[in-house]
Amino acid sequence: MIFTLAGGIIIAIGGLGPALGIGFIGAKAVEAIGRNPEASGKIMISMLIAMAFAEAIAIYSLIFAFTK
Repeated sequence: MIFTLAGGIIIAIGGLGPALGIGFIGAKAVEAIGRNPEASGKIMISMLIAMAFAEAIAIYSLIFAFTK
């Protein structure tokens, strides 16, 4: 399988956005738990779901880079 420069650029850009998003989600979740520790269960569930959706974008870009 030939992996071109375009595939590398797709993976780089497709991984940068989700990485920033996951970092932002985690930071805000920790901040929210710090403000309201009683709601940590609900916050953690929402955080994990949001991180999974953000990670799916990186997986889509990886698949697209290898199948283009």
